[in-house]
Amino acid sequence: MRRGRVAAALAGLLAGSLAAGCAGAPPPPAPGFYRWPGTAAEQAVRLAQEQGRTADLPALRRLAAQPVARWLTGDDAAGVAAQVVTGAAAAGQLPVLVAYDIPGRDCGAYSRGGAADPAAYRAWVDRLAAAIGDRAAWVVLEPDAVALTVTGCATAGADRYQLLAYAVGELKAHPKVRVYLDAGNPGYAGQAAQIADGLRAAGLQRADGFAVNVSNFYTTPQSSAYGRQLSGLLGGKHFVIDTSRNGNGALAPTAWCNPPGRALGAPPTTATGDPSVDAFLWVKNPGESDGDCGRGEPPAGEFWLDYALGLAK
Repeated sequence: MRRGRVAAALAGLLAGSLAAGCAGAPPPPAPGFYRWPGTAAEQAVRLAQEQGRTADLPALRRLAAQPVARWLTGDDAAGVAAQVVTGAAAAGQLPVLVAYDIPGRDCGAYSRGGAADPAAYRAWVDRLAAAIGDRAAWVVLEPDAVALTVTGCATAGADRYQLLAYAVGELKAHPKVRVYLDAGNPGYAGQAAQIADGLRAAGLQRADGFAVNVSNFYTTPQSSAYGRQLSGLLGGKHFVIDTSRNGNGALAPTAWCNPPGRALGAPPTTATGDPSVDAFLWVKNPGESDGDCGRGEPPAGEFWLDYALGLAK
């Protein structure tokens, strides 16, 4: 699977998420995840109001009402992170961030990019960690980085695990930051042992846990089963699940790119009913394209109004 960066954009309409604790321990009850201002869904609501498209407003408002993760990449990542964690602290809420700038990101596919080299990535991580500072945040670290390395990503450098471990260490130097290394999705269940080895090499022992189903569509029971499989291999590590688009499950194991007929999943919450699952999160921002899959879709990360409405309706 692949993921797109967040771009606050509506394709053709607009121009472009508390506590510290011992690794693996469940988080204390949160006052609520932070709904950062200016999401693409919020912009869509405003545009629909301006254009008198009243039939679309209920669905768009359901999207805009939920807290979503803020994806961070490129030169402005530290500045954006500072704004989000400052706003969340003022609101007494918990922000969810996605660090997404590893060199060779997405194996050069739809979300290609990332830092130019290992030195640039370490500097990027340093700036991001400093921007968060002593404020609370949950960070989902580098979607796809471990899973694609395990499956032979040609653009993954030999030091990728070292870079991930560096990022874990720098972020965890800040006591109020929780870090969840991305661990792929249930489609990797047959390679769980290799994924677990990759997570260990990427510094999971210092992280709070791992994330599953980021930007994918597998159901919550499927994702929970995969997470528990990994947890059993990793000394009981906890995990979070991206439920943003898993309401109808996956269309097919290989249908990760804007599959039709999908639906929103469970709203973000720490009340998961599973002691191994720290939270359900909307990591992928519902409505953002996975990329141009050959059917004329917007580029990866751009908000796609029709797809968003399909998920919500």
